[in-house]
Amino acid sequence: QVQLVESGGGLVQAGGSLRLSCAASGRTFSGYVMGWFRQAPGKEREFVAAITWNSGSTYYADSVKGRFTISRDNAKNTVYLQMNSLKPEDTAVYYCAADRISSGGSYYTREYDYWGQGTQVTVSA
Repeated sequence: QVQLVESGGGLVQAGGSLRLSCAASGRTFSGYVMGWFRQAPGKEREFVAAITWNSGSTYYADSVKGRFTISRDNAKNTVYLQMNSLKPEDTAVYYCAADRISSGGSYYTREYDYWGQGTQVTVSA
């Protein structure tokens, strides 16, 4: 079965950087979109970024544009989220998700089929 495992979270000072990894297994992800979401305490889960597995087309939430970069290594079945210029507002549990591109709909708002357990990112002032 499909499994997504996030890693790379931790504590970082404001202005610093972290790189999150999502190890995907259980299938070939050709034809999938991979997404990153985050959820802070007391808040709804929100879209962060997405990338198509085949073409590498990327999509970002306005709040992270210019600071975060999503990428993937198809051979390693891994997707990354490079986070720079981190702000305390970025503190959240970050989740990796995957969905069939053929499901249709916006990569921001669609309901993804598969989810990881999340990794904590804490940005201190």
